[in-house]
Amino acid sequence: MDVILLERVEKLGAIGDVVNVKPGFARNYLLPRGKALRATEGNRKKFEADRARIEADNAKRRDIARSDAKDIDGASVVMIRQASNSGQLYGSAAARDLAEALTAGGHKVHKGQIVLDKPIKALGLHTVRVALHPEVVVTVTVNVARSTEEAELQAKGVDVNADLYAREETGFTEAYDANAEPGIPQDAPAAEPDAGAEAAPDGTEAEPEA
Repeated sequence: MDVILLERVEKLGAIGDVVNVKPGFARNYLLPRGKALRATEGNRKKFEADRARIEADNAKRRDIARSDAKDIDGASVVMIRQASNSGQLYGSAAARDLAEALTAGGHKVHKGQIVLDKPIKALGLHTVRVALHPEVVVTVTVNVARSTEEAELQAKGVDVNADLYAREETGFTEAYDANAEPGIPQDAPAAEPDAGAEAAPDGTEAEPEA
């Protein structure tokens, strides 16, 4: 299906470009979101008549986005989630969750601006793109942790999952004693001598008489 782009669309084109896309992509995304028009003869004429206004509106929105980008670009937000010891989340963090976290942090972002190929399903630091405008894209860091303490460690570059694994391994390691006899616990009490046995002159126990 041929459509006329009303704004820049990544990997497709810029305002006014006529591009061919799959019908489903046009009907489900481009057309309902006002990003394009069907490339009919009537729409072509309408677009050319309104082109100056469309481009002026786009430039105004782009300038606002560039101003907002100064506060958002490079921002970091913390998301506390439950997760297993392997770092896998019990659930996931989707675009809506990220938008809410950024908004709570004082940044004006809605979920449609979050560029997330798939939900976040693991602990750690995740770099996420935010499209404030088709021509203004910034990145933010999403710090997903089980607690604020873990989030602080991750922000310092600590791999909390590796650290947890190392501590668990250390907890199950026994101290090595080169003098310990095989099969005898190191903390086992020493055997007491037989009270009825006589000591030999050299200090060893004498053999009992038959």
